[in-house]
Amino acid sequence: MTGKGRISWASGATYEGDFSGNYLHGFGTFTGSDGSLYTGGWRMNSQHGIGRKQYQNSDVYDGCWKEGKREGSGRYAWSNSNMYIGSWKNGKMSGRGVMKWLNGDLFDGFWSNGRRHGTGCYRFADGGYYFGTWTKGLKDGQGTFYPAGNKHSARRKSSADKNGEKKKRLLVHSSSVNSENSVRPHVRRSHSEKISNTLLRGSSQTSHRTSSLREDSALDDISVDMSFDASSRYSDDDQSGLQGDSSVAFEREYMQGVLIKERVRSISGLSLKSKKRYKFHAKEVKSKSCVDIFEGHRRYYLMLNLQLGIRYTVGKITPVPAREVRSSDFGERARIRMYFPRKGSQFTPPHYSIDFYWKDYCPMVFRNLREMFKLNAAEYMMSICGDDGLRELSSPGKSGSIFFLSGDDRFVIKTLKRSELKVFLRMLPRYYRHVSQHENTLITKFFGLHRIKLKHGKKVRFVVMGNMFCTELRIHRRYDLKGSSHGRFTKKDKIDEGTTLKDLDLTYEFHMDKLLRESLFKQLSLDCEFLESQQIIDYSLLLGLHFRAPEHLKALLEPPDSLHKPASAQATLGGMTSQGELSIPPRGLLLVTHEPSSVSTEPGPHIRGSTLRAMSVGDKEVDLLLPGTARLRVQLGVNMPAQANLKVLQDKTDLAEVELFEVYDVVLYLGIIDILQEYNVRKKLEHTCKSLQFDPMSISVVEPKLYSRRFINFLEKVFPVAP
Repeated sequence: MTGKGRISWASGATYEGDFSGNYLHGFGTFTGSDGSLYTGGWRMNSQHGIGRKQYQNSDVYDGCWKEGKREGSGRYAWSNSNMYIGSWKNGKMSGRGVMKWLNGDLFDGFWSNGRRHGTGCYRFADGGYYFGTWTKGLKDGQGTFYPAGNKHSARRKSSADKNGEKKKRLLVHSSSVNSENSVRPHVRRSHSEKISNTLLRGSSQTSHRTSSLREDSALDDISVDMSFDASSRYSDDDQSGLQGDSSVAFEREYMQGVLIKERVRSISGLSLKSKKRYKFHAKEVKSKSCVDIFEGHRRYYLMLNLQLGIRYTVGKITPVPAREVRSSDFGERARIRMYFPRKGSQFTPPHYSIDFYWKDYCPMVFRNLREMFKLNAAEYMMSICGDDGLRELSSPGKSGSIFFLSGDDRFVIKTLKRSELKVFLRMLPRYYRHVSQHENTLITKFFGLHRIKLKHGKKVRFVVMGNMFCTELRIHRRYDLKGSSHGRFTKKDKIDEGTTLKDLDLTYEFHMDKLLRESLFKQLSLDCEFLESQQIIDYSLLLGLHFRAPEHLKALLEPPDSLHKPASAQATLGGMTSQGELSIPPRGLLLVTHEPSSVSTEPGPHIRGSTLRAMSVGDKEVDLLLPGTARLRVQLGVNMPAQANLKVLQDKTDLAEVELFEVYDVVLYLGIIDILQEYNVRKKLEHTCKSLQFDPMSISVVEPKLYSRRFINFLEKVFPVAP
């Protein structure tokens, strides 16, 4: 079957349009046996390109398709008048998008797998606004609520309405297809992807092939989720008693949908500097991407060149037969050098960047490291060089380095100084041996070392590392711990949700299972001995905390009608019920015997490493069970459960201070970072002594051995033996 034609099946389904090689291929109209109607592009029996589908329940989707799935930019209108305009992936809302409900509520932000996930702005029908973050559909993290009638809300409403109308016009003009009135487009795969990337850059390009002519039904799963969202409307905490207040804003922090902190701020009394800070936070709804940087910006070219170089290097080294590394693989000649002219050459493709020179250090060593860390070459290349591109991050320290994050968050790319490059190359043979012998090492995992030289420009060196915070769970707090007190604090006015805090900002002690703690400090000692042997100092423990909402507070997530019952019928005060009985909430974390078939097997930087054993389950390998969330494999530095004890000074008397402890269930993520600072007595003696609060005249105290001893002693206080 080739050319134009019409075909019908015994089930009652019909197709009229283009054929090619016995496939539905081109442009055509398909009427399903269930009454659904699709008009648009086809590719080998699958909806592909731009098309319009009306489902049997009267839902309508206009937009981009990819191999039978809604993929790219599109508009979905439910029969109950709810509407979503934005990005799609694998048939579900993913990326940047706007959802508007029948009652007038509107959400503008990021989505994942059909649920709000990431930063966004929720506008209530009465004019109130909430700017914050969501995780799997629940508020999670810090945010700001502006009540209805607030001047800030009025300005944001006007801006949001304009943006919403602009997006709607753009999508209607670009993606709507009607079988009677529209001009028949030349549907090609590249064209649909181009439309997708142009409208909303956050859309993904993952392929999900389907060869069946029976298309999935309407978004039953999403419409259920949306109806629940519209009914709840966060009325329990966002709207009570706030009507008409135009002078205050509420800074809030949530934990899996539960409000745990709130601070009232006066907007009218804010200084000009504070107002600018509020304005900045409001604009953070849109994430910054390197793709959005003007092409004349130097960092944009660095990002493009880095992708070109890694694609070339991985493609060149992967076909080489696997073998053990040799001493020559670490030497001066272990380099791949290539010139990338813009017009292309015999060995390199043409590109849209500027001419540059590429150098790849020790390619065979890093190829073996990637295999040792169970990282597939194709996954590595697509993660860094895929369509999603790289995102630039702000530097968390004073190094002045540029940081990039891969599109799937699995890898961090950091620029290095020349001195750091020399230290790394010198220690690379022993680093390779160390990570080979200790699969549970907490030291940063390195995947590649490269250098770019722009024509008539200076040299820029990059190292590719694993992102230890690439996890299914949201990281609520981050700490950089060195075991020092000099200057190790963060000013309160500079703290936001993404801030990496320091030693003096940490007010928690973490109690964990006995065997988990023993495994942690055994590996810490081995890693510190290695760094000590390489004369490395000034390294840190990067600690990430995921807090679980207290179980006795999760009643706040019940349906809205239960939120208005008398408090005496449902509340517990101080752990006592209304009848005076002691209420002990169940644990939010549960260790269970490890079952390989039950845990997530998604690839990530932590895929290598053994499953840990826990005393609480009889010295067996364990998984971490998070009720209603996930089941995760417990590894060293990954998915480690603990109890965080927070000291709270409640009252002061003439005799003593009364101390209380707030206890939280937390999941820990940790690793050793900044391992490229070499000890040098002549250059770093005074600075190091000052940071460690020692007498500079005592040379011995700044030796790496004493640094590691101080480092571990400090961590023993952070992770004390559980009573």
